[in-house]
Amino acid sequence: MDSTTSVTAIAASGMQAQADRLRHISENIANADTPGYRRKLVSFQTVLERGGQSGGVRASAPMLDRTAPVQIHDPAHPMADQRGFYAGSNVDLVVEIADAREASRSYEANLRVFEQARQMSSSLLELLRR
Repeated sequence: MDSTTSVTAIAASGMQAQADRLRHISENIANADTPGYRRKLVSFQTVLERGGQSGGVRASAPMLDRTAPVQIHDPAHPMADQRGFYAGSNVDLVVEIADAREASRSYEANLRVFEQARQMSSSLLELLRR
């Protein structure tokens, strides 16, 4: 694999990993008020090719955040226990929005790398045509 192809493959894997992360962040935000919902987290793993590191990354399978959910007091809620409490979600919207912004900016940075590598390849082909 030549260096330009390698750079574009690495940037594309970064964009895919951040897109996966952003999808799970969106699910967390959508379920922030769902009783008993556990926040989903993803981590990044290095992609291996032929026994060596390729430089690319991928998002892991989602893991559930082990933080205890907020206990909400509402005796009229159908999920409330004898004391009137039920488990809310453990999603913090401020954290999710900050994570979404970080994932979006990382995606944009990988996109710029991809575009720059593409422009460099186009320039090289144009020089070789002359």
